[in-house]
Amino acid sequence: MKTNFASSVLTALIYAQVVLCFAGAATVLLRDRVQLQHVASETETPAASAGVRL
Repeated sequence: MKTNFASSVLTALIYAQVVLCFAGAATVLLRDRVQLQHVASETETPAASAGVRL
């Protein structure tokens, strides 16, 4: 009975680690995407404001 309990605990820990790994990868990918959008919006802003000044 102890081996079944230990096996289920280790399985739960492995599943938790897999979920955390996916969450970490998603966080990194979304952070990079947000940074790229921020850089793109900064490059477009001066051109748009130059048109307004005329």
